[in-house]
Amino acid sequence: MAKAAIKKDHQVILPIETKDIMFFVRGTSPLIMHRFSQKAWRELLLPGLKRNRSALEQSLKHDPLDEFRGALYLNRDPKASTLVHMPNGMFHGAMASAALDMPGAFKSQIERLVSVTSLNIHLYGVPQIFSAMVRNSDINRTPDVRTRPIFPRWACQVQVRFKVDPLTEAQVVNLLGAAGIIVGVGDWRPQKGGSYGRFEIVDERDAEYRDIVKTEGRKAQERAFNNPNPFDVDTDELIAWFNTEVARREKDLPSASGSINGKRGRRKAADVLEDVA
Repeated sequence: MAKAAIKKDHQVILPIETKDIMFFVRGTSPLIMHRFSQKAWRELLLPGLKRNRSALEQSLKHDPLDEFRGALYLNRDPKASTLVHMPNGMFHGAMASAALDMPGAFKSQIERLVSVTSLNIHLYGVPQIFSAMVRNSDINRTPDVRTRPIFPRWACQVQVRFKVDPLTEAQVVNLLGAAGIIVGVGDWRPQKGGSYGRFEIVDERDAEYRDIVKTEGRKAQERAFNNPNPFDVDTDELIAWFNTEVARREKDLPSASGSINGKRGRRKAADVLEDVA
C-alpha cells in the first residue's frame, strides 16, 4: 500500500525591520588610543635578523614621539573633518560587553542584532603625548615605558543599526549609555580595570560637545601630531630627559623625519631640540 504524500506548507520568511539611530557621544574621562604600530606589523610580516647585545645597545629602544604618532588611527582622506578616527568595532564591542551586566540582554544576541554602521568614526579632540610605566606579559613581568596618545576631551558621532523586533529604541539607548559607564573604549577602560575612555550620550546642542567639535578638529589635531603637549608632569619630565640624552649621545630619532604635512628629511636630535626651544 503506497503511502499518501505529505503536503508541507511553505514557510514565508518575512523581511527584517531595522532602524538607525545617530548618537552624539562626549567623553567623560580621557581616551587613550593604541593602534597596533606599523613597526610591529612589519616585524610579524617579515621578521628582522636577530641582533647581538652590542647592536641592541647602539639602537634606540623607544622613540616616544614616533610611538605617539604610530598609535593614532589616521584618516586617509585629506578632506575629512578630523585627522583621527576610531574603529567602529570599539563601540560595537562595548555594547556587546555591556549586555553581560544588563538584565534581559545577552552578549551573543547583541552582537548579532546591533551593528555600528559608521565605517570611520571621526574623532574630535586634541591628542597629547602620554608616557606611563607598564608591565610586560613575560614571566618576569618586566617593567617598560609605553607612550600613547591621550585625548583629555573627545567627542564623536556614532550611527547604530538594530533589529526592531525584539529590540526597541529605548533599549539600544540604554545599552550604549551603560557601555559608556561600565565598559568604555580605548586602553585602561573600566572593562579592563581602568578609569579611562568613559563616555555619555548627549544632545547635539550640548555646549561642551559643540565646543570640542568646533575647536578640536583637523587643524588642531595636525598641530598636535607635529608637536604634541605632554599630558602630565611625569611625561613632561621623561620626554625632556629623553631628548637631552639622545642629543648628548648623538643619536638619530626616526620621529625627526616625519610630520603630517608629508615633509621628510632625517635630522639629528639636536636639531629637534633646537626647534622645540
